[in-house]
Amino acid sequence: MKSLAARAAGAISTVENWLIAILALALVLLSGLQIALRLLDHGLVWLDPLLRVLVIWVALLGAVAAARMDKHISLEVVGKLLHGPALRVARAIAFGFAAVVSMVMLRASLGLIDVDRESGTMLYEQVPTWWAELILPLAFGLLALRFMIRAFSPPIVEGSE
Repeated sequence: MKSLAARAAGAISTVENWLIAILALALVLLSGLQIALRLLDHGLVWLDPLLRVLVIWVALLGAVAAARMDKHISLEVVGKLLHGPALRVARAIAFGFAAVVSMVMLRASLGLIDVDRESGTMLYEQVPTWWAELILPLAFGLLALRFMIRAFSPPIVEGSE
């Protein structure tokens, strides 16, 4: 029987996967719609800012999913040269560093949201810019958490998740 933590992680993974799929599908469909409307000398003014936001959201959620599955960009040189305890130490250092960088980015993104909230910057008409930026601290927080967990976990073997 799965532990509560494993079930929660599975539920979060499912939500992430669905969110990525829905947002990517919306990105493709809305981009196609905008192209078709422009060919007809029309277009939706608000759609371009929305599409830019969707690209950022899909990219960051994709990064979070990649970190979950150990599929993020990494240098495999260390993995080929080191084995056993030395590899575990190297992984702990690399993932620990990635977690620290993600935490720094989390803090910076919270600062960006504060600045945009206070300045009243609008993405489009009545849509505040900081709404679109909410993905930043969420994604960097999840990345930091995943990297911290990975720092002390064995590598994921292909097909195990």
